[in-house]
Amino acid sequence: MKNINYKISVLSLAIIGLTVGTYSCDNDEKQTVVTKFNLVFEDEFDVNGAPDAAKWSYDIGRGSDNNGWGNNELQFYTDRPENVVVQNGYLIITAKQEALGGASYTSARLKTKNLFDQKYGRFEARIKLPLGKGLWPAFWMLGSNIDQVGWPKCGEIDIMEYLGNSPTQILGTLHGPQFSGAESISKTYTLPNSRFDNEFHVFGVEWSENYINWYVDDVLYNQITKKQVEAEGGEWVFDNSFFMILNMAVGGNLPGSPNSSTTFPQRMLVDYVRVYQ
Repeated sequence: MKNINYKISVLSLAIIGLTVGTYSCDNDEKQTVVTKFNLVFEDEFDVNGAPDAAKWSYDIGRGSDNNGWGNNELQFYTDRPENVVVQNGYLIITAKQEALGGASYTSARLKTKNLFDQKYGRFEARIKLPLGKGLWPAFWMLGSNIDQVGWPKCGEIDIMEYLGNSPTQILGTLHGPQFSGAESISKTYTLPNSRFDNEFHVFGVEWSENYINWYVDDVLYNQITKKQVEAEGGEWVFDNSFFMILNMAVGGNLPGSPNSSTTFPQRMLVDYVRVYQ
């Protein structure tokens, strides 16, 4: 499937503490959304120790085993405090260069599967990212029906993906039947006058029945509509509940292995995660 081409014009208005936007697409559709209203999930990471077990569980194992994440990654995901901890108001995911379980690196991958999922709404997190080739942190979502239908039939919404050797850029990506993996629909956002490893930024999506919008710091940089996906031969599978994932992968087919310029440990700091209906 070919990448979708689109034009987006943005008009943002601040009204009684809410953000209203009207977005014009190639097909002349206009989508108007009201964001940050009716908070239904939040984690401010304000209690030191392990992440809240009522909100987060873990994937454990070696990336190269293809046991649910694949990509020939080099890390072993753990739930150890050395790799994932809440401290001083932040969730900290730490990638370390160490041997464990047949892998050369350790890290962590958290998920809200079976604890919280939602269909439609705004999903956002405020994150400071690491630096170095071979690092691949992400904030993303999978369809809650993945165990029944598999991937990519369940759908995948990548709110933020980041390659550690490109500190001014992030990716927003959509995967589904006929547009997954290397054929996914993706767009790059380049941060003006700063870098994602130097300060915190808010990454979010707003997802409705007919479109998904991607934001960095409330700046809309991408919109994909159901009509566009179906026009390109894809199947719109974004009409079920999805759960959230926070992780930092090391190595693999993407983004490639760390090199001598990559120092360890590296940390991904999450200030909060919030979901609105």
